[in-house]
Amino acid sequence: MILNPRMKFHCPNCGSDVAPARVHLGYKHCMECGETQAREVRMTWCVAPAYNKGAYQLITNPDDLKVTNPKRTI
Repeated sequence: MILNPRMKFHCPNCGSDVAPARVHLGYKHCMECGETQAREVRMTWCVAPAYNKGAYQLITNPDDLKVTNPKRTI
């Protein structure tokens, strides 16, 4: 995709200008809004062993954590 360097791109969240290089890489948001969105997504990540004595894996679904430790506490 070839971008016109004089063309202005605006962030859909805050309306500020987005650098053409970011648009060329596929980003639609400015740096500040993109960082905010990335922080929100990273808050949902968790690393845990998928099974007993297994390797640690990235868990993004909270229901998967219930399966990793089937022991119930009373």
